[in-house]
Parts: sequence; C-alpha cells; structure tokens
Amino acid sequence: MKFRVDRDVLADAVTWVARGLPARPPVPVLAGVLIVADEEGTLTLSAFDYEVSAKVTVPADVSESGEVLVLGRLLADISRNLPGKPIDVSTDGSKVNVVCGSSRFSLREMPVSDYPTLPSAPEASGTIAGDVFTQAVAQVSIAADRGDTLPILTGVRMEIDGDKMTLLATDRYRLAMRELTWSPGTSDANHVALIPARQLSDTAKALGASGSIELELGAGGDGLIGFEAGQRRTTTRLLDGEYPKVTSIFPTSVETEAVIDTAALEEAVKRVALVAERNTPVLLRFTDGQVAIEAGTGDDAQAAEAVEATLTGPEIQIAFNPQFLLDGLHAVGTPFSRLAFTQPSRPAVLTGQPEADGESDQSYRYVLMPVRFAS
Repeated sequence: MKFRVDRDVLADAVTWVARGLPARPPVPVLAGVLIVADEEGTLTLSAFDYEVSAKVTVPADVSESGEVLVLGRLLADISRNLPGKPIDVSTDGSKVNVVCGSSRFSLREMPVSDYPTLPSAPEASGTIAGDVFTQAVAQVSIAADRGDTLPILTGVRMEIDGDKMTLLATDRYRLAMRELTWSPGTSDANHVALIPARQLSDTAKALGASGSIELELGAGGDGLIGFEAGQRRTTTRLLDGEYPKVTSIFPTSVETEAVIDTAALEEAVKRVALVAERNTPVLLRFTDGQVAIEAGTGDDAQAAEAVEATLTGPEIQIAFNPQFLLDGLHAVGTPFSRLAFTQPSRPAVLTGQPEADGESDQSYRYVLMPVRFAS
C-alpha cells in the first residue's frame, strides 16, 4: 500500500475515527484504525470496538491500493503534530512508514485478519438539521447520570412519533427534555431508543457542522443506531432496559413564576457559589422585583448578590445545587429564563424565552429538584 495525503485531511480523519477508541482494549486490535486505500483516489478509515463504530472517506493520491491496521491514537497524535506538508504513507514488510518533510515514523502493522467487521449501513430513517440536533443533544445530555450505579440513566431516551422527536435524560436530581421536529422517511415513523449520552454528545458535536444528519434507526439489526453526515458515519450500541416513567415529575400547576436575565443570573450564581462548599446549595429568595442569591452558612465564608427579576405570584425561597442550576441556565440558550415553582420542596421548571415580556419556549424544559438549605 502506498499513498500521499494532505496533512490536515489525514489528521482530521484519524482524530475523528479514533476519538472513541478504548485506552485499554480487551483485545489489542481494537485499539487500531483500519486504513483502506483505493486506486480510485480515496482512503477509508474506520474503527470499531463492538460498542461504537466510526468510518470516514477522504481523498488521497493512491499509488498502490491495499489495507493496513495501525494504532489509532498514536497515528492521530503523529498526524496532528506533523509539519503542514503532504504525508506519504507506505508499507514495508510488517512496518508502516509515515513520512512528512524530514519527519519519519515507522509504525507496527497489526493483523487485519483479526479485526472485526463494521456494522452494515441500512437505509436512512430520516434527516435532521445538524445545528438543531447538536443544540438539542447538548441541552439534554447534561442531565444524564455520569455514575454507573444505574446504567440506564447514563443514556438519552430518544422517542420518535412521526415528525416529532423527543429527547429526555435524568440523573434523578434534574431532568431535561427537548422536543424538536425532524424529517422522517415515512410519516408513521415510530421508534424509541436509549443512547449512551457520552457517545451521543460526541457524535452530535462531530457531525453537527454538517447541514444535515441522517439517522439510521435499527442500524445493523436492532440494538444499534447510526448517524451519517457527508463522508462520516458512526454507529452506537443502544442501552438495554426500560427507562423509568419520569415525565410525571413535571408539575401540573404553577404558583409562582420569575423571569430573569439569563446571563445576569448565571454570573451571579457563579460568583456566590464560590463560597458554597462541595454539595452545599445556593439559596434563592424571590421577592417583588428581584431575586437574592446567598451561599455559605455559620462561621464559614458567605456571599450574597441580588439580580432583577419579574415575579408573578407569591414570594418564595428555594435552594438548588449551584452546578445543576448553572447547567440549566447555560443550556436554555435564550436571553431570558423563566423559573416556575409550586412550593419550596417541589421540583422547579426552567424554560427559556427570547424577550423579557414574551412567552416562554416550552420546547426545552429543565426540571430541578430543590435541596434543603441549612439556615
């Protein structure tokens, strides 16, 4: 095998394919990236560890076609650090030579015969705008559990009903739900999938710059979901199990609502939370015209700040985990935020709104469980 390829093209391709490779794979070949050179002038790079697969095709000047398996992370590190000149790659016995300007690397070739076959690409189930999908995934995945006590909560639940898609995630302390529209292949599309949040986030970030992303539901048989944009394709193994019926957490009535400048509240909470020790909450006191934010108790450091707020309904004071509150404020992505309360011990709902006196955008809702504040 012998080919020449632009440095940036190779670096981008290898970095994307190798991004999900395990640091300590159960079988050495699973740390590899498979490179297939075609004399028609393309390189196809792929990686697969039985959980996540990634594949990309890029242009190259191919002198001799062939395929080779090399350590993915190592090749990504090398290609990113080479000078901005064309890269020549060729095989010599059991070695793979990488030459760029006066830089020379010799990598060990791994046995291609031991490498697993990537899941096949089924028909696309529909498409969604890349920027919309990326934002929606970011808004929801923040609420997924990062521990491993309940693996099912580390996923994002995707429900499809016709052209409506609902993404949902919770770690039991907060819940994020985003409703959006997509373009299904058939009008009666109906599907539920539980996708690992970390993989979904990585995929959305990597493919979101593309104008449109194709979704492949039930890719390679049930148990997988596929995403494709441009020359990039990835599949992820779905999580097994029944997701808890958490939508009942949404309050059915509202006693008090407050509208606040999102950035002003976010900055104030960040400052006040500097004195909040690990796992201690910030207290929000909503009165007519303002919200006072306080943290720190007793003899420890204390902080307080007030931010303008428009209040509807009775005054209320409620405490939250500051990081969970900041995550939600960062995710709404609108100039103003609306917080809806029933009582200090019940979940609050955060939504965004474009204008101070407008309607709130109900397509994204972030539910936050309150915390007891030691006064």
